Amino acid sequence: MKSGVRHQLAEKMAGEITLSDSPGLALKKWRQSFNIPQGVLAERLEVSPSVISDYESGRRKSPGTAIVGKIVDAILSIDEENGGRYINKFAKILYNEFDEDVIYDIHDYASPVRLTEFAEAIDAVPLCGTLDQTIYGYTVINSLNAILQLSSSEFNRIYGWSTERALIFTEVSTGKSPMVAIRVTPFKPRCVVLQGIGPELVHPLIPKLAERDRISVLCTKMDVETIISSLRGKLW
Repeated sequence: MKSGVRHQLAEKMAGEITLSDSPGLALKKWRQSFNIPQGVLAERLEVSPSVISDYESGRRKSPGTAIVGKIVDAILSIDEENGGRYINKFAKILYNEFDEDVIYDIHDYASPVRLTEFAEAIDAVPLCGTLDQTIYGYTVINSLNAILQLSSSEFNRIYGWSTERALIFTEVSTGKSPMVAIRVTPFKPRCVVLQGIGPELVHPLIPKLAERDRISVLCTKMDVETIISSLRGKLW
């Protein structure tokens, strides 16, 4: 594993956790982003799983920079021992830029944002799934160009730093193509937003695909520029 990549990831992770208004939730986001159970992380740190749980829930005082550094190092070390799958994924985000005709906007939150608030900001209505959950970011994607131009591995890069995000696919006709693309890739978003159509025009297969991957699907007719402006204007 390239030391430069590891160092940059460690700095980003530690900085986000330390500076977050909710350090415990930021810590939880990163642990889950690397798909590491609380027990596995606790064992590496030689602490009880309840300690990790207490940090993440806010029951225990937020860890200082030294402890955060140890936690981040443990997360990265565990991933390295498992082949570095997630470090490699995030390295691609660090060193590569998306074409502007594929990704219109991508943003990550240090603290969770309720999906109900997110939906309200872009005037979206639910098609299927629950809104009783949170996200850590969003990506606004030109659906046609993404499907035509991105390989399966490149497609995974649209998730930014966390899969717990909303993918907003623009100018869709029925929504079938982006949902099928998601279906055959390993990472799944928490929410998909179909821009430009109402629920009545969505392909009937969409709810079935979404249910299999536990994805909430929303629809909005708000134009793309307004969506980006509205989301960027929120102090989340």
